[in-house]
Amino acid sequence: MFFRDTVSQDGVPQSVRLQTQPKPQAGQPPLYSGTFDCFRQTLVREGVRGLYKGMAAPIIGVTPMFAVCFFGFGLGKKLQQRNPDDILTYPQLFAAGMLSGVFTTAIMAPGERIKCLLQIQAASGEIKYGGPMDCAKQLYREAGIRGIYKGTVLTLMRDVPASGMYFMTYEWLKNILTPEGKSVSDLSVPRILFAGGMAGIFNWAVAIPPDVLKSRFQTAAPGKYPNGFRDVLRELIREEGVSSLYKGFTAVMIRAFPANAACFLGFEVAMKFLNWIVPSL
Repeated sequence: MFFRDTVSQDGVPQSVRLQTQPKPQAGQPPLYSGTFDCFRQTLVREGVRGLYKGMAAPIIGVTPMFAVCFFGFGLGKKLQQRNPDDILTYPQLFAAGMLSGVFTTAIMAPGERIKCLLQIQAASGEIKYGGPMDCAKQLYREAGIRGIYKGTVLTLMRDVPASGMYFMTYEWLKNILTPEGKSVSDLSVPRILFAGGMAGIFNWAVAIPPDVLKSRFQTAAPGKYPNGFRDVLRELIREEGVSSLYKGFTAVMIRAFPANAACFLGFEVAMKFLNWIVPSL
């Protein structure tokens, strides 16, 4: 899911920092009062580069993740079709989208872990990792492959239902926006952009709570949460209430529409180009 937001990554560090900021002491203000305060502080302390901190690792995987995600969705559709021309129901499209979330997690989980650690390090000022590769090496040295893949279950919990919602919403809106008597494949660019952007909004509405849990868990000290996400969830609700599960909501939603509108437009253009080059593909 993360690759869908690389066209607007400046919102990502803000969401992670807001999600993982510690609870303020009694009588003390929080580290960040909101999304725009977090953006301002990051810009002042770290400059423009701070807005893209930790992005190298996920960007490296963006192309294979893009391919694997759409491949997973296409495979999910084919597995449910008896004939190539069968029209799937919306629950079936949701299931196909969920499969794409499973496929991308293996590639995405390490990048997510490294990204979160580098962003939190930048916010705290304590420099432990020299960059993405150094972070990966240290994680492997300290805890093996499990250290690099820490938070994989939570990544699945985020991406499987969110990807289902993502693709189902896009297909649903395309059908609604297609004029009567016209084909979905002839949809105009503005309508594709709207459908893709709204799919991103629906995607993140589902994804934000597990994303908060994932960010907390992936950046926690070893052994802090022995029971995994259950301990993170209990701590968050006990100390900060249910609203804490939507930390970073504004930062995420600011980027969700334009990022995903561009993503689906790129996909549709690429598919039309491939169908023109290789009609029998």
